[in-house]
Amino acid sequence: PAQAPQGLMASAEGERSPAELAELVERLRQSGLRLDKEGSWWHEGSRVEHPGLARAFHRWLEQLGPEAGEHAGRFILRLDAERYCYVDVDDAPYVVRTVEREGEGSETRLFALLSDESREELDYGSLRVGADDALYCTVKLRFSARFARQAQALLADFIDGQGEGFVLRAAGRQFEILGS
Repeated sequence: PAQAPQGLMASAEGERSPAELAELVERLRQSGLRLDKEGSWWHEGSRVEHPGLARAFHRWLEQLGPEAGEHAGRFILRLDAERYCYVDVDDAPYVVRTVEREGEGSETRLFALLSDESREELDYGSLRVGADDALYCTVKLRFSARFARQAQALLADFIDGQGEGFVLRAAGRQFEILGS
């Protein structure tokens, strides 16, 4: 008969203590999954090549809130209310792969195509400059997204210098780029 991995079976005395169960659950949540700064998924050092699986990982991606105590802010893949595993995120959890334009002139609206293949209008007021002069914005109302170099270059036509910083002109308005 197959042997269960050490630590998964109950003690000789019977049931596990609540502390033992909590420790076991924490160990099982260590997934070996990592999301790199380019938006690619990795599992224990090997790139996740299946596009459907990568899209699913992005759909399941969440961030633990303050109720998680010492784990608050940690990224997870959530399957349901109780089942989730931890994910290591190198930078922002999403990447803006490219930018699409709609409209003409000063009324042009800009749309971000994200690493999970979703599309949403750019949150213009959230634009900021980060490490290595990369642009970032907020997506999905709560997550940070790093612009790929190609996407950042597509914004050049809409960015102007103003004083010591930069602004983005789109959607009939002007938006300061924070940290510039």
